[in-house]
Amino acid sequence: MRELGAIEQRIRDDAVAALKAGDKRRREACSSFVAALKKERIDSRRQPTEADELTVLKRERKRRAEAILVYEQAGRTDLVDQERYEEDLLKGYMPEELTGAELRALVDDAVAATGAVTPRDMGKVMGWLKPKVAGRADGKTLSDLVRARLGG
Repeated sequence: MRELGAIEQRIRDDAVAALKAGDKRRREACSSFVAALKKERIDSRRQPTEADELTVLKRERKRRAEAILVYEQAGRTDLVDQERYEEDLLKGYMPEELTGAELRALVDDAVAATGAVTPRDMGKVMGWLKPKVAGRADGKTLSDLVRARLGG
């Protein structure tokens, strides 16, 4: 059996604690997060990094946000409440998002470190930034900032 990632282990521990406490809602939510992480671990056939785990949690959080919109349009407040609960629970396993100022500072550092000058250098800058912001910033926001900084 493969070794579990730190985040996956933490969620499994929380699921066990919820089971012991009789908190069915939290246990089921944690179990669904663990299932998503396990699927990714099996599909990738390698030991997940923390960045890999954060990517999965971010994807799951995005799914919850999309489901909330659909359920709100359908008038299903019971399902909206559950999805919001799970979305909030996921936030607890993710690092705090970077502020706009912090992101701009990191983009400036990346541009200086890579020697990027034109929009053609965007790949180098993004490659430098990705591991530094893993799970703490939206990729689209990041690429928009880099593009603006490089004059694209």
